Amino acid sequence: MEREKFGSRLGFILISAGCAIGLGNVWRFPYIVGQYGGALFILIYLVFLVVFGLPIMTMEFSVGRASQKSVASSFGVLQPKGTKWNWFSWVGMAGNYLLMMFYTTITGWMFAYMIKMIKGDFYAGQTSAQVDVEFSELISNPVAVIGFMILTVILGVVICSFGLKNGLERVNKIMMLALLAIIVILAIRAVTLPGASEGLKYYLVPSLDKMLETAEGQTVAARVGEVIFAAMGQAFFTLSIGMGSMAIFGSYISKERRLMGESLSIALLDTFVAFTAGLIVIPSCFAFGINPGQGPSLIFTTLPNVFNSMVGGRIWGSLFFLFMVFAALSTVSAVFENILAIGMDKWGWSRKKACIINVILIIVLSLPCALGFNLLSFIQPLGAGTGILDLEDFIVSSNILPLGSLIYVCFCTWKRKGWGWDNFMLEANTGKGLGISKKLRVYCTYVLPVVLVLFWAFGIFSTFFG
Repeated sequence: MEREKFGSRLGFILISAGCAIGLGNVWRFPYIVGQYGGALFILIYLVFLVVFGLPIMTMEFSVGRASQKSVASSFGVLQPKGTKWNWFSWVGMAGNYLLMMFYTTITGWMFAYMIKMIKGDFYAGQTSAQVDVEFSELISNPVAVIGFMILTVILGVVICSFGLKNGLERVNKIMMLALLAIIVILAIRAVTLPGASEGLKYYLVPSLDKMLETAEGQTVAARVGEVIFAAMGQAFFTLSIGMGSMAIFGSYISKERRLMGESLSIALLDTFVAFTAGLIVIPSCFAFGINPGQGPSLIFTTLPNVFNSMVGGRIWGSLFFLFMVFAALSTVSAVFENILAIGMDKWGWSRKKACIINVILIIVLSLPCALGFNLLSFIQPLGAGTGILDLEDFIVSSNILPLGSLIYVCFCTWKRKGWGWDNFMLEANTGKGLGISKKLRVYCTYVLPVVLVLFWAFGIFSTFFG
């Protein structure tokens, strides 16, 4: 059966960016910037995005396009005779399923908050404690959480069920273009709020003092290490590289364009959305005297109060959470496409059969996370205060993504036992546009693998001993 192809280059860029543009951009990025000093942190993040993210994304696209397969089969097609790179297919497959096991629950929360905003459940004069109660009541209600999770799964599968062009590409084009329009409107509103100028200064003017603000008992050296690790982590995870989420889209494109240029386009769009999300959140927080670096709770327990304090806040809040839903659902549908392709490539399923099996499978697999905040809240796998979501996120973000990226790098640079640098360069630089330089061979072969191992080790250490 002939491989499906994207209808246009724009579709490929928007869908690939949509996979990368998820909650890590619009939820995590603003509060991470708030925690680590604003503008100077962003500059460090951008450096890591270029030196780590772009080469690895180009490698993943190359493996996908050369093999014309998903992560389930791509290594098996390209690996030299007698090697066993294809074992990674099981890890990549597990990573995609694990991501959906907790991402569908969080996306469901976004749906719930959008509906709450539209209904007017948040209102002017509401205290922070009352907003906290709204969130606590939502996640402690297993029926509500499971219901919104199921809605997310069904929407993701329905989008993909119509095929690559008529389903995923068509719907994601609409969602992504709507997302970009909404985020620009919200950013204009945020930066024009009275008192937002201090937030803009914090966000746009680099300050070493702000970045090096240490916690009680923390040394400056420890703070610098913490900031660097956070910037590297944000740059690394924002592109969704390491488990085949990008390789699948590489398998759907022609050889008309060089892959480094395509990776750069996707990274620029991804960064634009993350940066603009920060323009919404941080000036708004400063305008209403709120700390933008308070962590994951910022979106659910703080921003509703910000919107309540604005003129027309119900409309702005509804638009914001609609934007969040589009960002999350674009990732969900893109990863679902990868999961469906795994079934079609590895076991020869039809798209219809893959949809039926996976809609049931992913709902069942997502139940532990959905119940982890209520009926299963007694399970704290990583220590007190953690939950099932934390464990699933730890497996994916701190293990599969960095180690998977290491596999892609080694596969594309090892001459005898891997696919090899020459084959990678031939594939990556086929077509027109920006290519990858041969001068990067030493860096990609020797430096990048060491950095990835150190990054993975630091993440494990900080989780259990930090």
